Amino acid sequence: MGIAERRQKEKAEMRQNILDAAMDLFVSEGFENVSIRKIAEKIEYHPSTIYLYFEDKDSIIFELHNIGFMKLLEKQMSIQNVADPVERLFAHGRAYLEFALENQHYYDIMFILPNPTIKIANCPRWEGKDRAYDLLKKNIDQCMDAGHFSGLTDDGLAFILWSLMHGIASLHIRRGVVLAEFYEGQTSNLVDYSLTMLHTFVEKLM
Repeated sequence: MGIAERRQKEKAEMRQNILDAAMDLFVSEGFENVSIRKIAEKIEYHPSTIYLYFEDKDSIIFELHNIGFMKLLEKQMSIQNVADPVERLFAHGRAYLEFALENQHYYDIMFILPNPTIKIANCPRWEGKDRAYDLLKKNIDQCMDAGHFSGLTDDGLAFILWSLMHGIASLHIRRGVVLAEFYEGQTSNLVDYSLTMLHTFVEKLM
């Protein structure tokens, strides 16, 4: 490995160390209580080092959001080979919940912790998030083309499905109610049961 390659590798490792430290602190102490100085102390570097990689704290959490949504998108892409659109939609729900349970810190930062960041609030297009949402809508559109969910909009149904999966994920992660404990180890069954009920309900309304 040449000098230039080694330096690039070291920079990438330092950037990842900063992100990992920031994530741990955001989850354990809350976004508002974490400063650049605290992040620097955790990785045992001077605060000025952080600014060589990130403009400010907002930039760090924005990057963590992006990484999280790209991980979610990767999980969703893994089930796109399911031929039947309704079965693929069910697989989509299971993939979402698997992502949430396998990446709980990312999920906390993406969806649960309050993030008063200007960058997130003012971002009209957000590649990872938009691609994940568009992929869900594409699956729904293909279900509609096959004769399901007639009379509904893909945006409306996508919002309902995302909200449903988010609710299940949040209950599992936060252990908020007995239901989450009851279905421990049976998350795929819970997703299938919930989506089956929703599908049946919508079909009866049409």
